Amino acid sequence: MNNEEYIRKNNEFIREFPGNKRFGLPDNMARVTAGGGGETFLIFGENKTVQYDCGMAYCHEQLIRNIKKELAAKDREKVDILLASHSHYDHIGALPYLLKEWPDMEVAASEKTRQVFASEGARKTMKRLGEAARDNFAPGSSEPVLVKGLRVDRVVREGDAINIGGGQRFVVLETKGHTDCSLTYVLEPDKIMFLSESTGIVRSPDFMHVQYLKSYRDTIESARKCKAYGAKRLIVPHYGILPEYFTNDFFDMYVRFAEDEKNFILGCRDQGMDREQIFSAFTDRYWSEERSRHQPKAAYEENARISIDLILKEFQ
Repeated sequence: MNNEEYIRKNNEFIREFPGNKRFGLPDNMARVTAGGGGETFLIFGENKTVQYDCGMAYCHEQLIRNIKKELAAKDREKVDILLASHSHYDHIGALPYLLKEWPDMEVAASEKTRQVFASEGARKTMKRLGEAARDNFAPGSSEPVLVKGLRVDRVVREGDAINIGGGQRFVVLETKGHTDCSLTYVLEPDKIMFLSESTGIVRSPDFMHVQYLKSYRDTIESARKCKAYGAKRLIVPHYGILPEYFTNDFFDMYVRFAEDEKNFILGCRDQGMDREQIFSAFTDRYWSEERSRHQPKAAYEENARISIDLILKEFQ
């Protein structure tokens, strides 16, 4: 099997790591993901209940039901803090609905995320992609996607700490590359790292997607920074928790897959292909109908064009 056939076969074939369950979380965490989009988790500190991301808008009702169920199980009434990994619609689309349910919830994110939320153009893009996801994943629904009410209450930066009681805190790492607003959060002293998409989306022990949209070189630097931090466990966007034995290998795997994708694009360029031909070859290699179960094709195509242009620009 050649490399292209391997990629097509494994494009969205999600497999567990040996001896690991990707949703086998510690006792103080619960998965509350609803529908498509990024994974979302509750973390129960001694004093604060924290939510990591919130997924897409179209499945907000199920998300809120999931959250309320887990809150009741812990005898809690509300989400105190939401940690936003970045400003993309598939990770924060449900935020306006959560803020209606828990208006006092504190939203922590980067300064760039705050700026994105304030941008009318960015909100229009979130609405457009959110409604495309609704049409893809919930055909028959015509409920408008809300973007009004997006806000950041607490801007966090590299090295900041968010205390949640009992000596636990989230340490913030800026991990640019996927976006300029991407953040990684590390739960201390447990050393559990909630990664951003700047260091990729793993699908199995030997396959992952790379997600540079703003800077290829920044994603490589983010991977090196995260590896050097020395986390014990990793929670990967759109996947779940990885086994401890794979912590360091994950970042090496990311760099390998990122270099392979970069070299594929540059190889197409060196063969004399124009942008449309490169996009066609790239799509033949990386898109599959199986992938459409997790990502609308319109969103994939938009991201693919951005990634191709980025590589061609960074490696002229």
